Formats: sequence, structure tokens, C-alpha cells
Amino acid sequence: MTDRYAKYTQFEFDRPAERVLRITLNKPETYNSLDAEGHNQFTYIWRHIDDDPDISAVILTGKGKAFSSGGDFGMIETNMNDSMARMQAWKEARDLVYNIINCNKPIISAINGVAVGAGLVAALLADISIAGKAAKIVDGHTRLGVAAGDCAVINWPLLCGMAKAKYLLMLCEPVNGEDAEKYGLVSLCVEDDVLQDKAVEIAERLVAGAPSAIRWTKYTLNNWYRMMGPAFDVSTALEMLGFAGQEVREGLASHLEKRRPEFDPKSPI
Repeated sequence: MTDRYAKYTQFEFDRPAERVLRITLNKPETYNSLDAEGHNQFTYIWRHIDDDPDISAVILTGKGKAFSSGGDFGMIETNMNDSMARMQAWKEARDLVYNIINCNKPIISAINGVAVGAGLVAALLADISIAGKAAKIVDGHTRLGVAAGDCAVINWPLLCGMAKAKYLLMLCEPVNGEDAEKYGLVSLCVEDDVLQDKAVEIAERLVAGAPSAIRWTKYTLNNWYRMMGPAFDVSTALEMLGFAGQEVREGLASHLEKRRPEFDPKSPI
């Protein structure tokens, strides 16, 4: 791989077809979680892809049994205890979403196994999202004790409708690949053993298409997301406000202790 991507050390890169770049989240021992450095790399790689004249389509997937388990517990704890880290996390959460939306190259996600957090952001903001039947999509924010931020406000109601979005987001209800397709959260669901082949096939079709027409179509359709910018800013800001509160401390402790959280039912909000 060229030096263009040399600094993105937490991912694997290959070219499964002409003018197709495949990015593989590469931390299988922790289900492809992202630490602070990995989150930063994941946020800004899309700007380099946008500028890369040698690729026309991107595939994003995860190594091993999972797509991504999201931010690791260390990053969560730092956000809880360090106000500067929270501000950086808010900036990256915002930049990640807009960098994916504004990347001119069509993005295909091949969702294998669990998809949570920042990984799920990219999986569902991808222009074409393909889930294996064993995929497990879950937005775990409220289970952790923070508001559903990331890209939830921008695209979940548009993809699956407001009623279903509220049900899934407020209850952290997991969705398998087949139900994700049925709800409209993903473009396609396929057998797990053909997931990568299907992603490459679609990438090749995109590469063979009219590049400007495809990129302009993406740009105009993504204006639906851009219109949700003010609501998105509020959602991510409230997510970060939650990291300074008490609920997230119980949420994190319950994850670490592998038990159900016991939140105080009283709230001034």
C-alpha cells in the first residue's frame, strides 16, 4: 500500500479489485474496538480517501468475528474524567459523520458480526451497506448511560422510520442482518460466507459506472443528512454532557462487572 495510508496503523488495507480500496478494522482480539488513536484515525482517513485519485470505491469491514465493538472502555473512562478529552471526542464524533458524508467516493460496508459505536456510524452511513446474516447491529448508548449520539439522529429515523428508530435506540435493541434489511437499516443481507464477495462485486459495478454521475448522486442524496445538522449537533453535545454525569459511571461499571445496570429512576430532566 502506498505511503498515503502509512500512518493509519490500526487498519489493514488491500485492493481486492481494480480501483477498489478495502479497509479492514484490525483488532480482532477486542472485536475491533477503537482506542483514542484508532478513533482519531477512523475519523480522518475519509479525507485522504476523498483526495485519492487512484481509487473509485471503498469497502469497509472488520477482521475476525466482529465488524467493530466501538470505542474501548479506556476511551470511555477518559471521556468521563477529562473535560478536554470530552471536547476532543465531541469534535471527532462530529467530524467522523461529516467526513463520511462528504467523502466523494462511494463507500460499501460489509458488516460481519457485532457492529457498535463509531464502527456502526460508518456501517450505516455507507452508501451501500451489506450485512451478513450473523451481523448484530446495536446502538448501546442508553445502556451505557449517555444519549444516543453518533449518527443516530441523522440517519436512523430516515432509514427505518421514527417509531422503529425510537424503539431500537431507547431500548438498545439488537438487530440481526435479516431484520436490519427488513427494517431498512441496511441495503442488503446476504449469507455470511458470500459477504466479502458481494461487497467486491458491488464495488466493481460502481467502479465501472460513470464516476461523476455516481458521486453527484451521492452528494445530492446526502443533503438529507446535512439538513439534520442542527439536530445532530444537539445529540452529540448531549451525549458528551452525559459523559460528565453519574449514569455513565453506573453504565460502565455494569459493563465491566458483566451485570445489568441499576440506574436511579429519578431525573430532573
